[in-house]
Amino acid sequence: MKEADIMRSIQLDLSKDPNIRLFRNNVGVLQDVNGQHVRYGLCPGSSDLIGWTAVEVTPCMVGKRIAVFTAQEVKTPTGRVTVEQENFIAAVIRAGGFAGVVRDTPDALAVCNKKEPK
Repeated sequence: MKEADIMRSIQLDLSKDPNIRLFRNNVGVLQDVNGQHVRYGLCPGSSDLIGWTAVEVTPCMVGKRIAVFTAQEVKTPTGRVTVEQENFIAAVIRAGGFAGVVRDTPDALAVCNKKEPK
């Protein structure tokens, strides 16, 4: 299965959960008609899928729900993560977000539930 197929499968499966919203984050560079390089995407190393996971805050915060930034780097079973991708994931986790490398839907759900993927 290609990375793009895994990504689409994860997006479809997780879209069934009303608390999770993930969007495709393409990152790269292209050349415009004038020869200028145009960078697109969040930043180099940012995850393939980004969005939020809604969580309910403890009673001391009046039980309000908040959106927690969520980033998922999709890889095939043998795919490798770059240093930039590892750094992005670590930064999101340090800031209190949910992030990780995912290879299938169970991994993706584990990241959204703040559990270690297998």
